Amino acid sequence: MKVTGYAYPWDVLEDGFAARARDLGVDEVAVALSYHSARAATPWSPSTTAVVARHAAFYRPVADGWGTLRPSTPDWVSSSDSGGDAVRLLNEAGIPAAAWIVLTHHSQLGYEHPDVVVRNCFGEAYPWALCPSQPAVREYAAKVTAEAVAGLELASVILEACGPLGAVHQHQHEKTDGVWAPAVARLLSICCCDACAASWDVDADTVRAQLVEEVRRLIATGDLGVTADGLPPSLTSMLLRSRQKSVDELRAAVLATLPEGIRIVLHGALDPWVTGALPGLTPSAPDDVDAVVLFGWVPATGAEAVAAAREALPERVAIASYITAVAAAPVPDIAAYVGELAKAGAVELHLYHLGLAGPGRWGDLGTATAAAHEN
Repeated sequence: MKVTGYAYPWDVLEDGFAARARDLGVDEVAVALSYHSARAATPWSPSTTAVVARHAAFYRPVADGWGTLRPSTPDWVSSSDSGGDAVRLLNEAGIPAAAWIVLTHHSQLGYEHPDVVVRNCFGEAYPWALCPSQPAVREYAAKVTAEAVAGLELASVILEACGPLGAVHQHQHEKTDGVWAPAVARLLSICCCDACAASWDVDADTVRAQLVEEVRRLIATGDLGVTADGLPPSLTSMLLRSRQKSVDELRAAVLATLPEGIRIVLHGALDPWVTGALPGLTPSAPDDVDAVVLFGWVPATGAEAVAAAREALPERVAIASYITAVAAAPVPDIAAYVGELAKAGAVELHLYHLGLAGPGRWGDLGTATAAAHEN
């Protein structure tokens, strides 16, 4: 199994990172070049305990030529090209580098431009979620991707949030965890903005009203199911087609900016209704990419997801599983878990996270990497 380890630019630029990554034995390091807000622990740093990235930022130079949406520069790093500096450092150390690019997850732009974000059937805006149906969002995603890879020697481009985000999100002091049943969360994740509604073949106000009615019914009855069986199947099919069309257009705009021959890796999920960092794959997505990364942070379901993907996706598409070594509850036997993923059909292991995993968790990364290379 090929192993890709994820890291932030400041992680890579910290003294000793390249040596640790080389000793770990990862085949590639994915560097965040466009990333959302975060408070990221820095357990390897001798002078800090965390980097506070107050807002989403672009870790390459922000030049002229942007459209309506222009990313912010990070003042918590010293270089105007910390992402590029990190990639070049890896290249010089003989370690292949990947561009890790987050696309539609951008709270600052969402607050500044509420007209381009996802809106639910109640008309509520999700500022963290740029809507793929919006032309300005597709233009922004294409520009971010083009500028992220410009002038860099890269082994892969890894696309995160290449699709819609929805109601379930780690927001400021989140107080919705566990409140919405899966069916309610899915309905509240359907974008009803004007750009999305323009693609519907029925009256937009009628659709919004039907969604609101079904949400209220599910909440009132305490239904904890996964699907909203109170909606006509024809309506849900139409809404899914509309979403997938916008996602395909977003991905096409992004891929059109990349140099020919570069390896394309897409974070995604088999369930077409999933929103978030690993959004649901559209039927045409496998035709456009070399590998699909599936969420594998939950050992109880990781291998099952890989097996389902291996059956559903073309053989030419590599299946990768994304696992974490920094969860509050460590995987009891991470080597055995990696073996299960390989047996299910995963040929790549994506490791989170080479900067966040300090000395206390580094052993898990090493065990996982070794197990991957043995399978």
